[in-house]
Amino acid sequence: MKNIPRLAYFPDSFLEVNGVAMTSKRFIQYAKERGFPVLCVYAGKQNRTHTDGSITYLSLKRSPLRFDLDEELAFDPFFQRHTGRVRRVLQQFQPSIVHITGLNDVSIIGNYLAWKMRLPLIGSWHTNIHEFATRRLMKLGRLLPKRQLESLSNLIERKIFSGAMFYYKIPKVILAPNEELVDSLARCTGRKARLMIRGVDAELFNPNKRTVNDKIVRIGFAGRLRVEKNVRLLIDLEKRLLQAGKRNFEFLIVGEGTEYEYLSKNMKNAVFTGFLEGEKLAVAYANMDIFVFPSETDAFGNVVQEATASGVPAIVTAKGGPKFLVQHGTTGFIASDVNEFARYTIRLMENPLERSKMGKLALEFSRSRSWSRVFDGVYDAYRECIEIAAMKQSQTSENNDPRACAAKSKAAES
Repeated sequence: MKNIPRLAYFPDSFLEVNGVAMTSKRFIQYAKERGFPVLCVYAGKQNRTHTDGSITYLSLKRSPLRFDLDEELAFDPFFQRHTGRVRRVLQQFQPSIVHITGLNDVSIIGNYLAWKMRLPLIGSWHTNIHEFATRRLMKLGRLLPKRQLESLSNLIERKIFSGAMFYYKIPKVILAPNEELVDSLARCTGRKARLMIRGVDAELFNPNKRTVNDKIVRIGFAGRLRVEKNVRLLIDLEKRLLQAGKRNFEFLIVGEGTEYEYLSKNMKNAVFTGFLEGEKLAVAYANMDIFVFPSETDAFGNVVQEATASGVPAIVTAKGGPKFLVQHGTTGFIASDVNEFARYTIRLMENPLERSKMGKLALEFSRSRSWSRVFDGVYDAYRECIEIAAMKQSQTSENNDPRACAAKSKAAES
């Protein structure tokens, strides 16, 4: 690849356990393996700068006044105290572009310094924060009348989305994980928006990791057990399977979170593994026969792609990014409600040949999406962003040049 930019990268999640952090770590590894120069600025346990190959890391500690947004993810209202330190490191590193990944304390510093230092800025959208917030609110406000709660939730969702759009008008180019978000961000911000999907490790996640060979149909889920993942649908799904006379099945649920207690008390045929990663996670996926993912708030859905890379057909909701990872009726199904989740699950339970065929096609589709190809596209977006910024700066300089203005005026008169 020619003209490799010097990148200052500000991930809103890096050390945490979630899809954004996983993507960021893989991205840094991609850059390191190719010798691409990157300054990675993130929230860590201490203030520290160190270098590993072509990667310079700047870890910044949050203050005791930080507050939690999610497991291990927080926001520090006083994080801007690090601005001077970050600027000094940026001046030493001399980046040609800045990349922010969200609306949080880390990216706010990156955003501000890109503006202050007149550096091209690119932003990527990873999390539907407006939808996450409303799901949490609806859980907390269950004592309110339903109509009042829905009205309040819709208002808050619109306000948060509007605020996020204002923030994302600052970058010159925006990366988004699915086609709907690409169109929405381009329309609402007036900026250039490009698709940035996520890859999958086909060596780690594959059907050969399967260790069970019984007649139990294992219905899998993987992800955080939180209200925004809509995991209580699993309870209703199990009830419908039992009502349909199905008995020889088991839910295999991978993950941790605040909804664990409620799920464990209300599900009869469920095994909860807790948090898994690496080989243990790969084995869990391979041991599933059907993957169900009821989340309506995920912008992408890494776990869906990991499951399909393991040869497992997936059933996902009609809202959010996961529906773009499933070819309806070919590699899995897209369900609009719990009744359709139940209907498609029963169909796959009763038709092992169809299930096997879908799993093979899902595997082929997933293996076409490598991390290298994804990140090659990100660097193409960097070059485009730098060109847009240079063009705008040139136009600004020309408009401010009295001689150029006079020449334009003279040309117009003639």
